[in-house]
Amino acid sequence: MASSGNFSTLLNGLLYQVGTNTTYSLGNTKYQSSTSGEYSQQASTIAPSSGKWYAEMYVNTVGNLHFLCLVGDIGVSDTTNRNAYPNRTTNGGMGYAHSGLVRFNGSDTSSGYSTYTDGDIIQIAFDIDNTKVWFGKNNTWQNSGDPANGTNASYTTWTTTYGTVPKHWHVGSNIANTGATTFNFGQDDTFGGVITAAGNADGNGKGVFKYSPPSGFLALCSANLSVSDDIDPAQTDDDYPGKNFNTVIYTGNGSTQSITGLGFKPDLVWLKRRDGTKANALFDSNRGVTKYLSSDSQGTGATDTSTLTTFGTDGFSLASPAANNLVNGNGFTYVGWCWKANGGTTSSDSSGDITVTRQSNTKGGFSILTYTGNGSADQTIAHGLGATPAFIITKNTSSNSHWAVWHQSHTGYYGQIEDTGSWASDSSQFYTDGMTSNFIGVKGSGATNDSGSSMLGYVWTEIDGYSKFGSYEGNNNADGPFVYTGGRPRLLMIRNTEQSSNWMVYDTARSTFNVVENYLFWGQSSAEDSAGSSFDIDILSNGFKIRSTEVNLNNTRKYIYACWMDVPFKYNNTF
Repeated sequence: MASSGNFSTLLNGLLYQVGTNTTYSLGNTKYQSSTSGEYSQQASTIAPSSGKWYAEMYVNTVGNLHFLCLVGDIGVSDTTNRNAYPNRTTNGGMGYAHSGLVRFNGSDTSSGYSTYTDGDIIQIAFDIDNTKVWFGKNNTWQNSGDPANGTNASYTTWTTTYGTVPKHWHVGSNIANTGATTFNFGQDDTFGGVITAAGNADGNGKGVFKYSPPSGFLALCSANLSVSDDIDPAQTDDDYPGKNFNTVIYTGNGSTQSITGLGFKPDLVWLKRRDGTKANALFDSNRGVTKYLSSDSQGTGATDTSTLTTFGTDGFSLASPAANNLVNGNGFTYVGWCWKANGGTTSSDSSGDITVTRQSNTKGGFSILTYTGNGSADQTIAHGLGATPAFIITKNTSSNSHWAVWHQSHTGYYGQIEDTGSWASDSSQFYTDGMTSNFIGVKGSGATNDSGSSMLGYVWTEIDGYSKFGSYEGNNNADGPFVYTGGRPRLLMIRNTEQSSNWMVYDTARSTFNVVENYLFWGQSSAEDSAGSSFDIDILSNGFKIRSTEVNLNNTRKYIYACWMDVPFKYNNTF
């Protein structure tokens, strides 16, 4: 068998379970609901966003309920009513039940499939790019399906009650009343020694399965995951995730100093004092050194020669501090979140309604835009990234105005960084229909397109394995949602969009092991805090897990997040 990296297992306790008496074994490939009347739900640790995939499930005990499912990442993270699976009414999944029913969004969509029971092997093949899924029993594909030829799929249209089709898809199951099941994602074709090995590999020579995977369908293992050559550490020395974004921590010295070890020349440097109250300070190479804005203020910023003086090849340089010790006070501790754009080299683009001075990094999905507003509604501005924006921050730098934020998972609304209020309608802020692979869209507001004012925009697109901008539904339980990102977050921002709350910021430079407790606010000048267990999260190789009921993280509300990763899941130690 060719080297396969790490095979998927089950999320174990990371996924909220209705049943409290679930037991796991065989390296988290087998699980059992040991209490009558209770449900237990699980999903794979690997959730691809494209391609064709295959897995098998051995039915140890049917119990009262048994589903093999395909579940979107939105459904996995929405644990409010434990409704992520096909026996519920709102979900991101589709499944095949032991009774022979096929179910989607809580409704039976097909009948006539074979029933299954103890000792049967149930198969799943799914084609994400063509939105098709097939279910099989003991090597007979149901509905006369033929995955290799793409015909007679169980489902061909993946729409969900969430309104958007999930990006990443997990193989999962839902069992109840002492049901038990064992998965084989390619690591064990005997399912823990209950059947004889068959040794069928996928088309890449990876994995061992009871039945031969359909032609073109692959095992859920890290070696089979695709990563863009632009950020793949095996393909590039210059643009892997750690060369597009990084976090540094340092101690001020009250004199001049250079902060190095970043790994690239930054174009946006966001600095924050950790051990005391001090404003967030944002510097970017479009506007130039010594010029900063504060994300916790509506002000127009300042030019201060006692701050950041150089965007260096491996970091940045700081001057002797003024009395306010904003970024380099003697003995004070700081953090810097840094992104690469185009090394400070800008160009002009008039292809949109508003001419923009821009530097763009297509490989890292980041642009810095400066433009003069015209005050008109429904205006477009070229961002140069070649993909639809996922996360946008704008600021008027000529007059006092709020920081306006647009997020792809909460379109129709906008947030304000310096304000703790819930998100409001963006009818006067962003032009959502103008958000395309070429442009961002703005209205005529003072925060996004004020007539005659100098405007600033930071624009990010989503790069699989490096950046993710999504949402989750809180469950108000200390065993909170698990959110799949496709890599290990280096920086994570979380915001409640429906209640008064803060812009919570975590990173793995300030917190080097779980539980992660050290947080800062983008919208406040407060010092770093940990607050005991009130704001706990786990940062994982494939996402993050909420471990708090605090309103900023996990009430029964919608939360958006922005995350930049340092290691794609393909290269993590995924045990």
